[in-house]
Amino acid sequence: SEGLDVKLVYTRGGNAAMQALVGNASDYAATSFDVALQAFARGAKIVRFASTGQLPLFALVTAPKTTVEIRSINDLQTRTIGISGIGNADHILVIYLMKKAGADPSKVRFVSIGTNLFEALVRDQVDAGMVQEPALSLITAEGGKVLMNAMDLADANKYLGGPYEFMGVAVRAGERQQRLDEMRRLARALEKGLTDTRRLSTEEAVDALPKVLIAGSTHRAQLISVLERYKRSLYPPDAKINTAAANRVVDAHKSAGLLAPSIDVAGLLDLSVIDR
Repeated sequence: SEGLDVKLVYTRGGNAAMQALVGNASDYAATSFDVALQAFARGAKIVRFASTGQLPLFALVTAPKTTVEIRSINDLQTRTIGISGIGNADHILVIYLMKKAGADPSKVRFVSIGTNLFEALVRDQVDAGMVQEPALSLITAEGGKVLMNAMDLADANKYLGGPYEFMGVAVRAGERQQRLDEMRRLARALEKGLTDTRRLSTEEAVDALPKVLIAGSTHRAQLISVLERYKRSLYPPDAKINTAAANRVVDAHKSAGLLAPSIDVAGLLDLSVIDR
């Protein structure tokens, strides 16, 4: 409806998408704010102008065997926590959560497992871990306990103080002026998508996805259940960047020692593309 002629390039993760943008292989990069933030800190000339996700896709859960012993985030000290990788968004978020709770993350043993943490948790190879869906639903069904669900806005408000900037779109800073009209049309199109995701029935939203993303009726039913539970928490009502949410991610990176305390990220956020 916005008359856009945009070529979509699918990559293996946000880092690859950002590399494609910085390397002039794509015109825009849709990534987590963590990826954009680290690229900017390393000197990438980019600006982030739209937001499509206000919460990260992680939940901190215990293994079934440690449910009784680990009752809160403070109880994670001296424990083994599974994460996708050192320095990744889930690792940074655990450190941030522990420090906000008054716990010492240096007393935790972090284990890089990759994205499939469910097996490590259910086999009692780690005491707790950061999981996504459907692993969250599966591990709680096995007896694991949710310590903090960052996909739920109520938990984000309680443990983080509010939304925590996640998915969004960046462009090369040097092309900002020449692409401004296209960027605004792209932002309007994204906002329409966000509105539809929140307004349409979950079944309609899932039916609109490429069929290749859904393998089998069981997976479809599971996706519908998960999306129905989280869609109003995960997706913001518009594509405007929430500076408070972005600053929480900045604080988390500084807390983890991945950003210098003096770094100014104001130049990364372009708040004037979308009319306020």
